[in-house]
Amino acid sequence: MKNCAVFLDRDGTINEEMGYINHLSRFILLPRAALAIRRLNEAGFRLVVITNQSGAARGYFAPSLVEEVHARMQALLQAEGAQVDAIYACLHSPDEGCPCRKPKPGLIWQAARELGLDLGCSYLVGDRYLDIQTAINAGVRGVLVLTGYGRGEYEHRSGTWPVPPAYIAEDLWDAAQWIITRSKGLSI
Repeated sequence: MKNCAVFLDRDGTINEEMGYINHLSRFILLPRAALAIRRLNEAGFRLVVITNQSGAARGYFAPSLVEEVHARMQALLQAEGAQVDAIYACLHSPDEGCPCRKPKPGLIWQAARELGLDLGCSYLVGDRYLDIQTAINAGVRGVLVLTGYGRGEYEHRSGTWPVPPAYIAEDLWDAAQWIITRSKGLSI
């Protein structure tokens, strides 16, 4: 049996994009995000959040806030019958050159090793082309959502993308429906 995953960017994909979330009150789930995650859970996918959170390295907030935000996210999702299996966050600044900072695939590869995931049948959903680059670098299919920065990136920068996303979705719900439809007949 395959152990397929959907890797999810956090800000702009699961929750409202508002720059740096420097306080718990700024974490707000996007409409239909919990429903989409629950639907992916029901379809048998493993759900893994991968997120760059350089605000900690920049001193905008304490690293412990990232964990508090993730606990809040899990609680909000669970209240709607949804869950993510794991969360991997890069707390480094862009100039540190770490292998876990997207678009490098380190977080995906770490999750695949630790959770026994099959990247050949996995997806990454995010609101930036950076997420699509990460998907390409990790060998998974990339889906761009038009929430967060997605619509602006698509309208203003898509002509410069060397490789298009596998799918462009209105939001995480649309992405989930597309992924589930594509995976019909596969043992997840």
